[in-house]
Amino acid sequence: MFAFFALFAPPSARRLNDLPGHPSPHVPALNLPALVGAAAWSRLPAAVQRRFGMAHANVTYQGHLDMRCSAIGHVYAALARLWGGPLTHLNRHAVPTTVRVSHNGCGGVVWERRFHTHSTSAGDAAGDIPGHVPGNANGNATGNERGDDRTVRSTKELGADGGLLERTDGGLSMSLDVFEQDGALVFRSRSFWWVLGRLRLAVPALLTPGTCTVAHTDLGAGQFRFTLRMVHPWWGETFHQSGVFTDPVADADADTESHTDAHFNASSL
Repeated sequence: MFAFFALFAPPSARRLNDLPGHPSPHVPALNLPALVGAAAWSRLPAAVQRRFGMAHANVTYQGHLDMRCSAIGHVYAALARLWGGPLTHLNRHAVPTTVRVSHNGCGGVVWERRFHTHSTSAGDAAGDIPGHVPGNANGNATGNERGDDRTVRSTKELGADGGLLERTDGGLSMSLDVFEQDGALVFRSRSFWWVLGRLRLAVPALLTPGTCTVAHTDLGAGQFRFTLRMVHPWWGETFHQSGVFTDPVADADADTESHTDAHFNASSL
């Protein structure tokens, strides 16, 4: 369906490595501070600047997500499984989630999100979450939700136009705007396409799950909130994820400060 409505770019028009979604070892390293702009970047909390700045360290975040998927969202998630399943059809509260952030060696940053669905409580009854599709009589999910962790991996990198690009392993890619809003770092999609070898398939907006908006909001004390929404112009909200994560680097800093304060107080007695 996507290919039928796609707009094709002749492969001879541009080199393969210049196609959006196809990384090149010659692409400059992702520089989010430059894309956001100096003034806007300075308004972000120091912890956010550290997490998204140039050459930040690889890190793993732990947290829990509340996840919603509408009825039409289930359709999109099912279709997306043909291309690696970048969309998650779960409707659950407090799903234990691990996020690993690492550099890919080609200037991009890999974000791997693992949803530990086997650890989720079976108490998520159908009435708890709007649009929930029930599993068996015990409230357990069926199909891919039952007992299997789900992993979604994407890479943020510079596109051929110098803007921000996010691509999944299955080829789904997004052009993104990135900006500061009320102290949060926000990513918002502008366009979608599939990249298949030398062929770029532009996906019309009405055939996508909708505009994707992701916000990273620092909460202080080594914690931040991650929020994702996808809103379709006809179908409304198709996907929603929100949860709080712990920054281990901030925790280590806090522990160091705590030990320092304790030593200072003891020395003052």
